[in-house]
Amino acid sequence: MKRSLRITAGLVGAASLILLAGCTTDPSVEAPPEQETTEETEGSGEWFDQALFDKQFDERSVVPEGPADEPYLQTINAEMRDTSEYASEGAKKLCFANASISNPWRQTGWITMNEQLQVLQDSGAFSSMETRDAKDSDDTQIADIDYFIAEGDCDGFIISPNSTAAMTPAVERACETGKPVVVFDRGVQTDCAVTFIHPIGGFAWGIDTAEFLIDNLNEGDKVVALRILPGVDVLEQRWAAADKLFGEAGIEAVDYFTGADPAEIKKIISDELAKGDVQGIWMDAGDGAVAAIEAFEDAGVDYPVMTGEDELSFLRKWKETGLTGLAPVYSNFQWRTPLLAMEKIFAGEEVPQEWVLPQSPITAEELDEYLALNDGMPDGHYAKFGGENLPGYPQVWQDRVIP
Repeated sequence: MKRSLRITAGLVGAASLILLAGCTTDPSVEAPPEQETTEETEGSGEWFDQALFDKQFDERSVVPEGPADEPYLQTINAEMRDTSEYASEGAKKLCFANASISNPWRQTGWITMNEQLQVLQDSGAFSSMETRDAKDSDDTQIADIDYFIAEGDCDGFIISPNSTAAMTPAVERACETGKPVVVFDRGVQTDCAVTFIHPIGGFAWGIDTAEFLIDNLNEGDKVVALRILPGVDVLEQRWAAADKLFGEAGIEAVDYFTGADPAEIKKIISDELAKGDVQGIWMDAGDGAVAAIEAFEDAGVDYPVMTGEDELSFLRKWKETGLTGLAPVYSNFQWRTPLLAMEKIFAGEEVPQEWVLPQSPITAEELDEYLALNDGMPDGHYAKFGGENLPGYPQVWQDRVIP
């Protein structure tokens, strides 16, 4: 008998700030090449937050408000904020302090953001967007934000923080200019920004993926969790949620940090298979998913039940192998939302104080649909990128030229 886990989550009040990292991670945090932990070790417990777990559990079932065909404008449980103080005429110059474009998820989003910018420039909302790339460095991003402040000609600031605590004072300095500040993707420890934009979060990812594996495995089965880096909040929250649910369901789970290195992933899986059967693979991001599957092929054993991500390399390998899979999503279309939020802010329209975007996994029933929608896109592309209605679709994402 397959074992299903059912959870009743109580409603909670307003949650504290969600401190999020991007879908892939902060490379400035150095990971050991191989590190195994179990559910008894610190790591999952250190990052587990019951109130935030419950909040995100509930948000997964909320029907988002907003246009059905524009998920980047949808909201979940939004508390609106008045922005009339920022209303003004004329095309605005934006200043964007970006953590990096150092991985395929961020590159996909950056391409989409620039296509959205072009539309808003053509409409006269914005004159330009000056961007500085911190290349995954806290020090560089702090200097970038201070440069924008000193330059003095930014009408508004968009910030995708490299890390949480280190960026907080710099974000506060941007807020002190009196110009609107929009934070997205990863959070900071201040609510001074006009809006903080992000998908539901890491606990939602962990719940979706753990429930899927539990529903398709038996009590006592073994899951190997492949994690990218320690110390990145959204990734730690993904594992904290999954680890909790695996323990409650009687699933044996061991986890390793891989650095997203395909060779390291293959070695980890090969070593685990040498010890005995592995029935499931859990990942906190899709990087290296194909390498994990290939390790099972090399060993000549049955494919695992597996969760990866909506990166096309995993979706295509999932289709090719026919394995039992799920592709969780850390909605890449969020890269459009900061620009659209700024357009609303300068028009004096209300925006959510915390703009929570939908975050829905790709299931087996949807796999063919998303493969067809993204036919011709490179393997590093993300299926739910949300740019299909932008003028450059599909060519600019196929060409993969980073602006």
